[in-house]
Amino acid sequence: MSKHVVLTGDRPTGRLHIGHYIGSLKNRVTLQNSGDYDNFIMIADTQALTDNARNPEKIRQSLMEVALDYLAVGIDPAKSTILVQSAVPALAELTMYYLDLVTVARLNRNPTVKTEIKQKAFGESVPAGFLIYPVSQAADITAFKADTVPVGDDQEPMLEQTREIVRTFNRTYNKDVLVEPEGYFPPKGLGRLPGIDGNAKMSKSLNNGIYLADSADVVQKKIMSMYTDPNHIHVEDPGQVEGNVVFTYLDIFDPDQAAVAELKAQYQHGGLGDVKLKRRLVDVMEAVLTPIRERREAYAKDMGAVEQMLIDGTAKANVVANQTLAEVRAAIGFNYFDK
Repeated sequence: MSKHVVLTGDRPTGRLHIGHYIGSLKNRVTLQNSGDYDNFIMIADTQALTDNARNPEKIRQSLMEVALDYLAVGIDPAKSTILVQSAVPALAELTMYYLDLVTVARLNRNPTVKTEIKQKAFGESVPAGFLIYPVSQAADITAFKADTVPVGDDQEPMLEQTREIVRTFNRTYNKDVLVEPEGYFPPKGLGRLPGIDGNAKMSKSLNNGIYLADSADVVQKKIMSMYTDPNHIHVEDPGQVEGNVVFTYLDIFDPDQAAVAELKAQYQHGGLGDVKLKRRLVDVMEAVLTPIRERREAYAKDMGAVEQMLIDGTAKANVVANQTLAEVRAAIGFNYFDK
Protein backbone atom coordinates (compact mmCIF):
# COMPACT_ATOMS: atom_id res chain seq x y z
CA MET A 1 0.00 0.00 0.00
CA SER A 2 1.48 3.35 -1.03
CA LYS A 3 1.98 6.03 1.58
CA HIS A 4 0.16 9.34 1.69
CA VAL A 5 2.29 12.36 0.84
CA VAL A 6 2.42 15.40 3.12
CA LEU A 7 3.57 18.88 2.14
CA THR A 8 3.81 21.59 4.76
CA GLY A 9 6.19 24.36 5.76
CA ASP A 10 6.85 27.79 7.18
CA ARG A 11 8.01 31.20 6.01
CA PRO A 12 11.50 32.01 7.37
CA THR A 13 10.73 35.45 8.79
CA GLY A 14 11.91 34.74 12.32
CA ARG A 15 12.13 31.95 14.87
CA LEU A 16 9.08 29.74 15.38
CA HIS A 17 6.88 30.08 18.47
CA ILE A 18 4.61 27.83 20.51
CA GLY A 19 1.68 28.81 18.29
CA HIS A 20 3.48 27.12 15.40
CA TYR A 21 4.23 24.17 17.67
CA ILE A 22 0.68 23.49 18.82
CA GLY A 23 -0.89 24.46 15.49
CA SER A 24 1.29 22.49 13.10
CA LEU A 25 4.74 21.31 14.23
CA LYS A 26 3.40 18.81 16.75
CA ASN A 27 1.09 17.36 14.09
CA ARG A 28 4.00 17.02 11.67
CA VAL A 29 5.97 14.96 14.14
CA THR A 30 2.95 12.73 14.75
CA LEU A 31 2.46 12.16 11.01
CA GLN A 32 6.18 11.56 10.53
CA ASN A 33 6.40 8.98 13.28
CA SER A 34 3.25 7.13 12.20
CA GLY A 35 5.13 5.66 9.23
CA ASP A 36 2.09 6.19 7.00
CA TYR A 37 3.32 9.33 5.24
CA ASP A 38 6.13 10.60 3.04
CA ASN A 39 6.77 14.03 4.55
CA PHE A 40 8.07 17.06 2.67
CA ILE A 41 8.62 20.07 4.91
CA MET A 42 9.45 23.29 3.12
CA ILE A 43 11.21 26.40 4.34
CA ALA A 44 9.26 28.80 2.12
CA ASP A 45 11.81 31.54 1.52
CA THR A 46 10.40 32.46 -1.91
CA GLN A 47 7.00 33.06 -0.37
CA ALA A 48 8.58 35.06 2.46
CA LEU A 49 10.10 37.34 -0.16
CA THR A 50 6.63 38.40 -1.37
CA ASP A 51 6.36 40.92 1.46
CA ASN A 52 10.04 41.12 2.44
CA ALA A 53 11.68 41.81 -0.93
CA ARG A 54 13.47 44.86 0.47
CA ASN A 55 14.77 42.93 3.47
CA PRO A 56 16.20 39.65 2.15
CA GLU A 57 18.72 39.51 4.99
CA LYS A 58 15.83 38.86 7.39
CA ILE A 59 14.95 35.75 5.38
CA ARG A 60 18.54 34.54 5.06
CA GLN A 61 19.15 34.86 8.79
CA SER A 62 15.87 33.16 9.66
CA LEU A 63 16.32 30.16 7.39
CA MET A 64 18.75 28.33 9.66
CA GLU A 65 16.76 29.35 12.74
CA VAL A 66 13.67 27.65 11.33
CA ALA A 67 15.74 24.58 10.45
CA LEU A 68 16.93 24.40 14.06
CA ASP A 69 13.36 24.74 15.33
CA TYR A 70 12.29 21.84 13.12
CA LEU A 71 15.01 19.60 14.52
CA ALA A 72 14.32 20.76 18.06
CA VAL A 73 10.65 19.70 18.03
CA GLY A 74 11.52 16.25 16.73
CA ILE A 75 11.34 16.46 12.95
CA ASP A 76 13.79 13.79 11.83
CA PRO A 77 15.59 14.25 8.49
CA ALA A 78 15.81 10.46 8.23
CA LYS A 79 11.99 10.33 8.14
CA SER A 80 11.07 13.73 6.68
CA THR A 81 12.50 15.65 3.72
CA ILE A 82 13.32 19.21 4.76
CA LEU A 83 13.86 21.48 1.75
CA VAL A 84 14.44 25.10 0.77
CA GLN A 85 11.80 26.44 -1.61
CA SER A 86 13.98 28.78 -3.66
CA ALA A 87 16.42 25.94 -4.41
CA VAL A 88 13.76 23.91 -6.25
CA PRO A 89 13.48 25.68 -9.67
CA ALA A 90 10.60 23.48 -10.84
CA LEU A 91 8.29 25.25 -8.39
CA ALA A 92 8.68 28.58 -10.18
CA GLU A 93 7.97 27.03 -13.59
CA LEU A 94 4.88 25.24 -12.30
CA THR A 95 3.65 28.52 -10.83
CA MET A 96 3.87 30.16 -14.26
CA TYR A 97 1.79 27.42 -15.89
CA TYR A 98 -0.86 27.54 -13.15
CA LEU A 99 -1.17 31.33 -13.32
CA ASP A 100 -2.62 30.96 -16.81
CA LEU A 101 -5.46 28.90 -15.33
CA VAL A 102 -6.47 31.43 -12.65
CA THR A 103 -8.18 34.81 -13.10
CA VAL A 104 -7.22 37.98 -11.24
CA ALA A 105 -10.82 38.18 -10.02
CA ARG A 106 -10.47 34.74 -8.41
CA LEU A 107 -7.25 35.75 -6.71
CA ASN A 108 -8.91 38.87 -5.34
CA ARG A 109 -11.74 36.80 -3.85
CA ASN A 110 -9.47 34.59 -1.76
CA PRO A 111 -10.57 35.46 1.81
CA THR A 112 -7.27 34.48 3.41
CA VAL A 113 -5.30 36.75 1.10
CA LYS A 114 -7.82 39.58 1.52
CA THR A 115 -7.43 39.36 5.30
CA GLU A 116 -3.64 39.30 5.12
CA ILE A 117 -3.56 42.27 2.72
CA LYS A 118 -5.65 44.24 5.20
CA GLN A 119 -3.48 43.18 8.15
CA LYS A 120 -0.32 44.23 6.32
CA ALA A 121 -1.88 47.58 5.33
CA PHE A 122 -0.72 47.31 1.72
CA GLY A 123 -3.52 49.57 0.51
CA GLU A 124 -3.22 49.91 -3.25
CA SER A 125 0.43 48.80 -3.18
CA VAL A 126 -0.05 45.04 -2.97
CA PRO A 127 3.03 43.25 -4.38
CA ALA A 128 1.98 41.11 -7.34
CA GLY A 129 3.91 38.19 -5.86
CA PHE A 130 1.85 38.43 -2.67
CA LEU A 131 -1.45 38.46 -4.55
CA ILE A 132 -0.56 35.30 -6.44
CA TYR A 133 1.10 33.37 -3.63
CA PRO A 134 -1.84 30.91 -3.40
CA VAL A 135 -0.86 29.83 -6.91
CA SER A 136 2.72 29.39 -5.78
CA GLN A 137 1.44 27.29 -2.88
CA ALA A 138 -0.48 25.16 -5.38
CA ALA A 139 2.80 24.58 -7.20
CA ASP A 140 4.48 23.56 -3.93
CA ILE A 141 1.73 21.09 -3.06
CA THR A 142 1.30 19.55 -6.48
CA ALA A 143 5.02 19.30 -7.24
CA PHE A 144 5.28 16.57 -4.62
CA LYS A 145 1.80 15.18 -5.38
CA ALA A 146 0.85 15.80 -1.78
CA ASP A 147 -2.58 14.50 -0.87
CA THR A 148 -2.37 15.70 2.74
CA VAL A 149 -1.61 19.26 3.86
CA PRO A 150 -1.57 20.08 7.60
CA VAL A 151 -3.12 23.54 7.96
CA GLY A 152 -5.10 25.74 10.30
CA ASP A 153 -8.77 26.45 9.67
CA ASP A 154 -7.93 29.86 8.17
CA GLN A 155 -5.93 28.17 5.40
CA GLU A 156 -8.81 26.14 3.96
CA PRO A 157 -9.42 28.77 1.21
CA MET A 158 -5.82 28.29 0.08
CA LEU A 159 -6.34 24.54 -0.22
CA GLU A 160 -9.57 25.05 -2.14
CA GLN A 161 -7.73 27.25 -4.63
CA THR A 162 -5.17 24.48 -5.10
CA ARG A 163 -7.93 21.96 -5.69
CA GLU A 164 -9.49 24.26 -8.28
CA ILE A 165 -6.16 24.54 -10.10
CA VAL A 166 -5.69 20.76 -10.04
CA ARG A 167 -9.16 20.16 -11.48
CA THR A 168 -8.74 22.86 -14.11
CA PHE A 169 -5.34 21.58 -15.20
CA ASN A 170 -6.38 17.93 -15.42
CA ARG A 171 -9.54 18.86 -17.31
CA THR A 172 -7.88 21.35 -19.66
CA TYR A 173 -5.09 19.00 -20.71
CA ASN A 174 -7.15 15.81 -20.37
CA LYS A 175 -4.52 14.21 -18.14
CA ASP A 176 -4.79 13.08 -14.51
CA VAL A 177 -1.35 14.41 -13.68
CA LEU A 178 -2.03 16.47 -10.55
CA VAL A 179 -3.40 15.24 -7.21
CA GLU A 180 -6.11 17.03 -5.21
CA PRO A 181 -4.98 17.61 -1.63
CA GLU A 182 -7.02 17.40 1.55
CA GLY A 183 -6.41 19.38 4.71
CA TYR A 184 -5.18 17.80 7.92
CA PHE A 185 -6.45 20.05 10.68
CA PRO A 186 -5.35 20.30 14.31
CA PRO A 187 -7.85 19.18 16.97
CA LYS A 188 -10.68 21.67 17.45
CA GLY A 189 -9.56 24.63 19.53
CA LEU A 190 -5.86 24.15 18.77
CA GLY A 191 -5.73 25.83 15.38
CA ARG A 192 -4.74 29.24 16.65
CA LEU A 193 -3.04 30.22 19.90
CA PRO A 194 -3.67 33.77 21.18
CA GLY A 195 -0.78 36.07 21.89
CA ILE A 196 0.43 36.73 25.41
CA ASP A 197 -1.11 40.22 25.08
CA GLY A 198 -4.60 38.84 24.51
CA ASN A 199 -4.50 39.41 20.76
CA ALA A 200 -6.46 36.73 18.93
CA LYS A 201 -3.34 35.52 17.12
CA MET A 202 0.21 34.88 18.23
CA SER A 203 2.33 36.51 15.56
CA LYS A 204 5.99 37.19 14.85
CA SER A 205 5.07 40.62 13.49
CA LEU A 206 3.19 41.53 16.68
CA ASN A 207 6.03 40.26 18.90
CA ASN A 208 3.50 38.69 21.25
CA GLY A 209 4.72 35.11 21.27
CA ILE A 210 6.74 32.65 23.30
CA TYR A 211 9.45 31.27 21.04
CA LEU A 212 10.78 27.73 21.04
CA ALA A 213 14.27 29.14 21.46
CA ASP A 214 13.39 31.44 24.40
CA SER A 215 15.41 30.88 27.57
CA ALA A 216 13.68 29.84 30.78
CA ASP A 217 14.08 33.38 32.16
CA VAL A 218 12.50 34.93 29.07
CA VAL A 219 9.60 32.48 29.16
CA GLN A 220 8.97 33.31 32.80
CA LYS A 221 9.00 37.06 32.15
CA LYS A 222 6.59 36.70 29.24
CA ILE A 223 4.16 34.56 31.21
CA MET A 224 4.25 36.87 34.22
CA SER A 225 3.27 39.74 31.91
CA MET A 226 0.39 37.80 30.32
CA TYR A 227 -3.05 39.25 29.79
CA THR A 228 -5.61 37.84 32.24
CA ASP A 229 -8.78 39.59 33.46
CA PRO A 230 -8.26 43.37 33.77
CA ASN A 231 -11.09 43.55 36.33
CA HIS A 232 -9.49 40.91 38.58
CA ILE A 233 -7.62 43.42 40.71
CA HIS A 234 -7.62 41.75 44.13
CA VAL A 235 -7.15 38.08 44.97
CA GLU A 236 -10.60 37.86 46.52
CA ASP A 237 -12.30 39.31 43.43
CA PRO A 238 -14.19 36.89 41.16
CA GLY A 239 -12.29 36.49 37.88
CA GLN A 240 -13.21 35.87 34.26
CA VAL A 241 -12.02 32.62 32.69
CA GLU A 242 -13.22 33.25 29.13
CA GLY A 243 -10.68 35.31 27.24
CA ASN A 244 -8.12 34.86 30.00
CA VAL A 245 -4.96 33.88 28.11
CA VAL A 246 -3.41 32.04 31.06
CA PHE A 247 -6.36 29.67 31.23
CA THR A 248 -6.33 29.30 27.44
CA TYR A 249 -2.74 28.08 27.63
CA LEU A 250 -3.45 25.82 30.60
CA ASP A 251 -6.34 24.26 28.68
CA ILE A 252 -3.96 23.39 25.86
CA PHE A 253 -0.68 22.54 27.58
CA ASP A 254 -1.47 21.38 31.15
CA PRO A 255 -1.75 17.56 31.30
CA ASP A 256 -3.74 17.75 34.56
CA GLN A 257 -7.06 19.06 33.27
CA ALA A 258 -8.88 18.09 36.46
CA ALA A 259 -6.64 20.49 38.39
CA VAL A 260 -7.22 23.19 35.76
CA ALA A 261 -10.99 22.79 36.19
CA GLU A 262 -10.60 23.29 39.95
CA LEU A 263 -8.48 26.41 39.38
CA LYS A 264 -11.13 27.83 37.07
CA ALA A 265 -13.84 27.31 39.67
CA GLN A 266 -11.69 28.95 42.36
CA TYR A 267 -10.80 31.86 40.09
CA GLN A 268 -14.43 32.50 39.17
CA HIS A 269 -15.50 32.35 42.81
CA GLY A 270 -12.64 34.53 44.05
CA GLY A 271 -9.59 33.69 46.12
CA LEU A 272 -7.05 32.83 43.43
CA GLY A 273 -4.46 35.38 42.37
CA ASP A 274 -3.06 35.86 38.91
CA VAL A 275 0.53 35.41 40.11
CA LYS A 276 -0.15 31.92 41.49
CA LEU A 277 -1.92 30.99 38.27
CA LYS A 278 0.94 32.28 36.12
CA ARG A 279 3.53 30.41 38.19
CA ARG A 280 1.69 27.18 37.44
CA LEU A 281 1.77 28.02 33.74
CA VAL A 282 5.51 28.70 33.95
CA ASP A 283 6.05 25.16 35.28
CA VAL A 284 3.75 23.67 32.63
CA MET A 285 5.45 25.49 29.76
CA GLU A 286 8.93 24.65 30.99
CA ALA A 287 8.00 20.95 30.97
CA VAL A 288 7.11 21.37 27.30
CA LEU A 289 9.92 23.68 26.25
CA THR A 290 12.94 22.35 28.17
CA PRO A 291 13.51 19.24 25.98
CA ILE A 292 12.90 21.33 22.84
CA ARG A 293 15.38 23.95 23.99
CA GLU A 294 18.00 21.34 24.88
CA ARG A 295 17.73 19.62 21.49
CA ARG A 296 17.98 22.98 19.74
CA GLU A 297 21.14 23.88 21.61
CA ALA A 298 22.67 20.49 20.78
CA TYR A 299 21.98 20.85 17.04
CA ALA A 300 23.23 24.44 17.05
CA LYS A 301 26.70 23.21 18.00
CA ASP A 302 27.15 21.83 14.47
CA MET A 303 25.55 24.23 12.00
CA GLY A 304 27.50 22.61 9.17
CA ALA A 305 25.52 19.42 9.72
CA VAL A 306 22.27 21.41 9.74
CA GLU A 307 23.20 23.02 6.43
CA GLN A 308 24.09 19.64 4.93
CA MET A 309 20.69 18.33 6.02
CA LEU A 310 19.06 21.12 3.99
CA ILE A 311 21.29 20.42 0.98
CA ASP A 312 20.45 16.71 1.05
CA GLY A 313 16.74 17.27 1.57
CA THR A 314 16.54 19.84 -1.21
CA ALA A 315 18.38 17.51 -3.61
CA LYS A 316 15.80 14.79 -2.92
CA ALA A 317 12.99 17.29 -3.38
CA ASN A 318 14.37 18.37 -6.74
CA VAL A 319 14.21 14.81 -8.05
CA VAL A 320 10.52 14.52 -7.15
CA ALA A 321 9.55 18.01 -8.34
CA ASN A 322 11.40 17.62 -11.64
CA GLN A 323 9.49 14.42 -12.35
CA THR A 324 6.17 16.19 -11.79
CA LEU A 325 7.31 19.11 -13.95
CA ALA A 326 8.19 16.72 -16.77
CA GLU A 327 4.69 15.23 -16.57
CA VAL A 328 3.10 18.70 -16.57
CA ARG A 329 5.16 19.81 -19.56
CA ALA A 330 4.23 16.63 -21.43
CA ALA A 331 0.54 17.17 -20.68
CA ILE A 332 0.72 20.72 -22.05
CA GLY A 333 2.79 19.56 -25.02
CA PHE A 334 5.97 21.40 -24.06
CA ASN A 335 8.13 18.29 -24.36
CA TYR A 336 9.45 19.27 -27.79
CA PHE A 337 12.96 18.00 -27.32
CA ASP A 338 12.37 15.02 -25.06
CA LYS A 339 13.77 11.82 -26.49
